[in-house]
Amino acid sequence: MRIIAFLFAILSIFDGTAQVLTPAKWNNTISDSQPAVGDIVTLSFKATIDTKWYLYSSDFDPELGPMVTTFEFEVNPTYELVGDIVPINPKKSYDSLWEGEYTYFIKNAEFTQEIRILNGNYKISGVYIYQVCSDIDGKCIPFEDEFRFQISPELKKGTKLEVPTDTQGFLSQRATNDPYSLLSFMVVAFLAGLAALLTPCVFPMIPMTVTFFTGKAGNKKGRITNSLFYGLSIILIYVLIGAVLSPFMGPETANDLATGWLPNLIFFTIFLLFALSFFGLFEITLPHKWVNAADQLGDKGGLIGIFFMALTLVLVSFSCTGPLVGSILVESAGGQILKPVLGMFAFSAAFAIPFTLFSLFPGWLNALPKSGGWLNSVKVVLGFLELALAFKFLSIADQAYHWRILDREIYLAIWIVIFSFLGFYLLNKIKLSGDNDERRVSVPRLVLAIITFTFVTYLIPGMFGAPLKALAGYLPPTSTHDFNLLEVNRYTLGEPSVYSDESCETPKYADILHWPHGLNGYFDYNQALACAKALGKPLFIDFTGHGCVNCREMEQRVWSNSEVLKRLNDNFVLVALYVDDKTELDKNQWYESTYDGKIKKTIGKQNADFQITRFQNNAQPFYVILDQNENLVISPKAYDLNVNNFISFLDEASQKL
Repeated sequence: MRIIAFLFAILSIFDGTAQVLTPAKWNNTISDSQPAVGDIVTLSFKATIDTKWYLYSSDFDPELGPMVTTFEFEVNPTYELVGDIVPINPKKSYDSLWEGEYTYFIKNAEFTQEIRILNGNYKISGVYIYQVCSDIDGKCIPFEDEFRFQISPELKKGTKLEVPTDTQGFLSQRATNDPYSLLSFMVVAFLAGLAALLTPCVFPMIPMTVTFFTGKAGNKKGRITNSLFYGLSIILIYVLIGAVLSPFMGPETANDLATGWLPNLIFFTIFLLFALSFFGLFEITLPHKWVNAADQLGDKGGLIGIFFMALTLVLVSFSCTGPLVGSILVESAGGQILKPVLGMFAFSAAFAIPFTLFSLFPGWLNALPKSGGWLNSVKVVLGFLELALAFKFLSIADQAYHWRILDREIYLAIWIVIFSFLGFYLLNKIKLSGDNDERRVSVPRLVLAIITFTFVTYLIPGMFGAPLKALAGYLPPTSTHDFNLLEVNRYTLGEPSVYSDESCETPKYADILHWPHGLNGYFDYNQALACAKALGKPLFIDFTGHGCVNCREMEQRVWSNSEVLKRLNDNFVLVALYVDDKTELDKNQWYESTYDGKIKKTIGKQNADFQITRFQNNAQPFYVILDQNENLVISPKAYDLNVNNFISFLDEASQKL
């Protein structure tokens, strides 16, 4: 779920026509403003990046997809380049949509280039081309700015020359790597806390705890105070665990942990050990001295004794809660600095609430089921889930380093086997250590077995190429599939020659640009407008980019829907305007922009300029629907993965014509 991104996408519907964003500001310096002939000086290009935005670096494969930052120096006899441009400490991350590793900067970026001075009156100029991205609302904008270093007679030797530059252009944004948002992460942690209550280490302690409080407090008021403090103490202990670890889980280390082979192999091993522990192969326990010391302190009276009673519960239950707590902390390693704290808060709240309530209302104990073999079954089920999730981390390392150990079909085969074994376990066909000998299957186990085998059935078509979109955040990309027997494009609309109507021209640039899913459309605005007028249809404009991650995600997750494709094909003339395409046009097609006064020479530059000057927007994806007189039919739409919202957008536009 992308709750925050979804809300921003909705807001952009109302506000999307008046946003020209400049999230990066540049300041350029030269190490020596008056160098001697033959000296080597360093040019430094520094960018300050707005909060929640990031800028792609220059040192990853330009064929991957996102736009790498490039510096183009104008040839001049007064200087020569020494080596290549050098990015200073960029971060790394792996993107499953692009299926590769890229580098980027947050908050601040710096690039350096060494120059040998050949003439004291040097003139160094050029342009840098880059992308700045945000993980909040799915926008994508490429930029191009000029830079200039020139000798100034007023400057004294040794003075540092600063050349500030503001960004003017267009930006690109990628989607969040996390499979779920911070809020949904807390929901998962809360559910993990509830699951911990049903383990054999924790469940029997509920009546023991109630007995402790009913015996200690002589009146109802005292029992209420003690019970509430006990629950708050449990939460405090777990939150402290998250707070201690949070400095090591923050954004500075997030991407190293997310893509590095060593941490992912460590996480894989941890989850594997947790699973084996839940299966009963061994037990993870803390040193007995810690438990005994906490227990002795818990025997003391007052609130201090109650706090240490809570600490004793945490320590004693560690053999069952440890794997769950560890899993939450591992998952939070790729998130924000607050994520471990909030994860522990959600987990401990679910863990503490039942203890507090049963202490307040001891009569509820009569409704609890008796301890028995079912508690061990809960632990084993959690073990199967831990085992399945372990392979997610191994898969991340496998994709980032191209080991090709866990191709998509291998990964799916492992999951199919794991969840099949889980289903057979729920039907009592498999017995593990600690299980009873009962052969009868209870109704809850039968229902869970049905759900499990349904999930296995859902996975099986993936072995033959089905996209399995619901699991996109957990499975390797379809490009790693060795025997895809299904067509990726689910809805083919005809020949790629586009419109057969004689009044519509064959589209320009169709040899280098393409529409997804077999859709037929144009790549030149004037051509598309002429066809729309000839056919009497509205014009659907897709402002997109080769390096726009969220554009690809919209195409894969929204446009692939047959109802969306049918509407796009039947009701509109389509034009895709790539704002980052580098194809240079004939000189007679160049023009000077009224927005920034620059000459627009390429397809991308002209499309981007058109988006800014006409719609006051420079973010992608951006969808505009015009009538045959070039008037807006409906407010433009931005990134939104809700298929029904996109269908409503198309239908509302059709109804207004």
